[in-house]
Amino acid sequence: MSESSVFARHNPLPDGAMSLLAIALVFIGLVAISSASIEYADRHHADAWFHTQRHLAYLALALAGAFVVYRIDLDFWLDSGGVWLFLALALLIIVLIPGIGHEVNGSQRWLLLAGFTLQPSECAKLAMVVYLAGYMVRREEEVREHWRGFLKPLGLLLVAAVLLLAEPDFGATVIIAMTTFGMLFLAGVRLWNFLIVLALAVGAMAVLVVSEPYRVKRLLAYIDPWRDPYDTGFQLTQSLIAFGRGEWLGVGLGNSIQKLFYLPEAHTDFVFSIWAEETGFVGSLVVMMLFAALVWRIMFTGRRALLAGNAFGAHLCHGVALIFAGQAFVNMGVSSGLLPTKGLTLPFVSYGGNSLIICCAMLGLVLRVDTDTRAAGARGRRG
Repeated sequence: MSESSVFARHNPLPDGAMSLLAIALVFIGLVAISSASIEYADRHHADAWFHTQRHLAYLALALAGAFVVYRIDLDFWLDSGGVWLFLALALLIIVLIPGIGHEVNGSQRWLLLAGFTLQPSECAKLAMVVYLAGYMVRREEEVREHWRGFLKPLGLLLVAAVLLLAEPDFGATVIIAMTTFGMLFLAGVRLWNFLIVLALAVGAMAVLVVSEPYRVKRLLAYIDPWRDPYDTGFQLTQSLIAFGRGEWLGVGLGNSIQKLFYLPEAHTDFVFSIWAEETGFVGSLVVMMLFAALVWRIMFTGRRALLAGNAFGAHLCHGVALIFAGQAFVNMGVSSGLLPTKGLTLPFVSYGGNSLIICCAMLGLVLRVDTDTRAAGARGRRG
């Protein structure tokens, strides 16, 4: 494939509303991370702005990656989806090899590459969306009319789930499974086929939960965190205290008490709790509304792409919207006690280079879909 066929040219500017929504979330994330990490960074790195500076570096890489992804023609992703999925599964295997995968808190989820930490599960989310979008274009009739068209991608999902659970990373498994089922449903699979397999999948998830003692402990802590507030329920009770202290308008930016080594993972998985403490119900509602608006805008872009005959672009939008919505719902649900504790980042907001880079790359794909759809519409009107 020549360079001219890979990079798209002469198209309208990206969707301004979608870009502004993402920028607002990134800005909130930068402010929240700066506040939540300052004491932790000062104690562990002797530099109060250590995590803020690193997050800014990650943000620069993420924006550069999003620009590159945006510039690449969608046909390239359609043709190479299988390659990206193969590479993602290979990374999920490599990270499990003793001595290669980096273990933190009992989970072997990271690869150390020249001072940079790569998390294969984040790459797997993007690769699965790209592959499934292409698969449902190539096998559209088979997906809608036959069991085999529905079960083939579920076989790949099973392989990915086994590898993720071996790390273990139950949160990423849930998000990828939810996204896969959601994309297949929106692609038009038969309802009864979908419901039968979905019921089996939910049952399998329930078995996985009760099969591991640490997951059972998390479930019990979720049901009644105050029964053991200094052990299994510690993280959730501290998060709930942060929400309670925030009240309507919060205690003010930088004035959180829970970030002072009370709430673990304050600048990563539980950064929303610190944001809720410092900005209150109003600030929390702003973040939720921004995510709702972003997901709606992405789904709207997918709808327009489908009407314009760009099925691949529509499926990409559906997958990205499902990942953003799923992770935001789980992260904020865990922080507020609505869901059992799960280690998932809040897209664009939580600290973490892998998550930020992949989220921006996904947004670049959606902006490419939007730009191509509007360009095709403009050509149609001129014609």
